[in-house]
Amino acid sequence: MCDSLNLHYLTHFKEKPYSWELCGKAFSQKKILNQHYLTHTKEKPHMCVICGRAFTQKSSLNVHYLTHTNEKPHSCEICGKAFSIKSNLNLHYLTHTKEKPHSCDVCGKEFNRTKNLNLNYLTHTNEKPHSCQICGKAFSIKSNLNLHYLTHTKEKPHSCDVCGKAFS
Repeated sequence: MCDSLNLHYLTHFKEKPYSWELCGKAFSQKKILNQHYLTHTKEKPHMCVICGRAFTQKSSLNVHYLTHTNEKPHSCEICGKAFSIKSNLNLHYLTHTKEKPHSCDVCGKEFNRTKNLNLNYLTHTNEKPHSCQICGKAFSIKSNLNLHYLTHTKEKPHSCDVCGKAFS
């Protein structure tokens, strides 16, 4: 049997023979393990020649190039909305079908995205992995930490177009 077919079978049977002892994550293919390794080293060998932004994977760089060209080759057959990334189109389809394929095994609540399901799990565990380096206050969601930093900097980046009053 050819190597490509063997690798493909692993995706069906959830076999993950390649693991990284540092974090315990396992992968079905060695090349995916090597890509994951870059997340630990923070190495980003693929750089955009237009803006200088760097990426761990060549495929991410290729998708990034679309932001410069404003190319959106994937369009919704239902409403015509276009996307630069096919996975974003697939997520968009869920807005039409109202499908929520991810459900919480603790509370049963259903979600259209894995990211939202994972955020929901934090409400059950009360885990707060993002903490302020200034005062130590912890948050379950990183965007809430970013908003919290504004209380320390007194920065008010949002202002009213009518009266000019600024808000954090």
